Amino acid sequence: MKKIKYIIMIAMVLILGSCGEEFLDIKPKDQLTVEGFYRNAEEIRMVTGAIYGQSWFDANDKFLWAAGDGLPGDLYQDYEDEGQLFFHTFTDQNTVILQGWRGLYRVVAAANTVINGMPAVASDNGAPESAINGGLGEARFLRATAYFFLTEFWGDVPVISDAAADVANNEITPLKNTRETIYDFIIGDLEFAAENLPLSDQPGRVTSWSAKGMLAKVYLTKGQSTQDANDFTMAKQYAQDVIENSGLSLLPDYADLFTIQGNNNPESLFALQWTSGSYGVGNSRQAVFARGSNLTGISEGWGGYKSATLSFMDNVASNAGSTGAVPNIDKRRSAIYMQLGDHYSDMHAEFGGYTYNIYYEYPEDYADPLLAGTNEGAAPLLNNIKKYVLGTANDVGTSISNQAVPLNQYILRLADVYLVYAEAAIGPGSSVTDATNDPAALEYYHMVRDRGVVQANGELTARKTSITFEDVFNERRVEFGMEGINWFDVKRRFYRNPNEAIQYLNTQRTADRYRIIDNGSDNETRNTWAAYELDPTVSPLIATEEKMFLPIPASEVTVNPNLAADIESEPYTTE
Repeated sequence: MKKIKYIIMIAMVLILGSCGEEFLDIKPKDQLTVEGFYRNAEEIRMVTGAIYGQSWFDANDKFLWAAGDGLPGDLYQDYEDEGQLFFHTFTDQNTVILQGWRGLYRVVAAANTVINGMPAVASDNGAPESAINGGLGEARFLRATAYFFLTEFWGDVPVISDAAADVANNEITPLKNTRETIYDFIIGDLEFAAENLPLSDQPGRVTSWSAKGMLAKVYLTKGQSTQDANDFTMAKQYAQDVIENSGLSLLPDYADLFTIQGNNNPESLFALQWTSGSYGVGNSRQAVFARGSNLTGISEGWGGYKSATLSFMDNVASNAGSTGAVPNIDKRRSAIYMQLGDHYSDMHAEFGGYTYNIYYEYPEDYADPLLAGTNEGAAPLLNNIKKYVLGTANDVGTSISNQAVPLNQYILRLADVYLVYAEAAIGPGSSVTDATNDPAALEYYHMVRDRGVVQANGELTARKTSITFEDVFNERRVEFGMEGINWFDVKRRFYRNPNEAIQYLNTQRTADRYRIIDNGSDNETRNTWAAYELDPTVSPLIATEEKMFLPIPASEVTVNPNLAADIESEPYTTE
């Protein structure tokens, strides 16, 4: 497996010094850019490389899935602050929201360290201009992505492009900037990245195509907000350039995307780069998603009470549809969540694989010693998350302890760009047709769909001659389920039609969960759907327009009162 290796200590000191601090706290990091460093492209890349993983850990650990999959009603969770995001009962005291805010600004701070500190030192040391601009391209891409997340989750936020200069100018309590002008800031960073990053690079490094793919998504988001035809056109142009000219392609098997062997595959445009070993350098998704320690073989497995919601499951089925007497199935489903009878030969492989049961008490003489003498209880929706769950260290081939699984976390992949094009082609309208509007939109839509949805006999489903916004939305919901980005789709729906988006959220089956029927069932009976009934005691979420943007954490407002909700935002302007 090829993976970016970040091994030089000075890079980690430069990038990671602000962990756990307020994002405006300034460390004298420029003192660490010692004379003699940044002499060449390799040394520049040592520092930029560090921003692909550990800088993102705080945001990725809980926030990106609790918000990205919980807020839209896809991932059932009711544990403390994580559950508040699922039920939309969060306040500005929510600790997961605080972790996400600080984590994303940590990425911004790391990128700014390179953007503002590297060029002068590198130039003085004789580093070539192409290496300097390449490093700036990486850092500006990463900063732009962090700001895209910030403004989509929180709306108006401060753009901090040079904290040291702000402090020097006594500008230590900046105002929030308007979301509309933050889009322009993000686009400026990404345009620079697109012009200065190479067309290909070491696996895991972002390229010009990564920047163009992200530009397509940002323009689509901006377009749904402005309903400006030019924004949709720009989204299509960038997306089509990536699709037609990058040489990238979809993997034939969807499940292969979420394996160690699938890291940095030809579909990946930007993924967080994780390794194994220490806490903070690996992907913690398995630890928080895995059904239990029986599955992972270690104490880490805290996902026993996390499930795909009934609404998400309904969407998988309804999106697949049917073709006459032969039903359609979605092959992606078992790679997203596990349900009764699913068998995974790649988990517990040395014991013949792992079969998912709703509830089962394994006897002492069970063939798999990791399961013998234990039991697995029923999840709230009688399913558990599979995506980003790999099994034991033997299955993975390396250590998985300390919440550090070396499985990349996708932020942008090619399938996203295909569906961005399809949504942009629909634009402010309701549909696009094969013959009269944009045949490429339907072609790209079906390239994603055909990998997932087939007839039960394995044949491709009938091709649609027209697709609607709802078609693309539902396809995206399945394709990117449990990847932490589906809230952005709901947000675009909200920009497009606020009332429709609120109604969508309020019709999600967030109150539906199962309880066992107290009828003296034995273990074998409890391993059937018939042993459970829906529990009507849980209150559903109540979505409102004010909940479509997260509150800035109260502790941050205390430090900077200009972040308060009643303080007017200002447009971001460059000097």
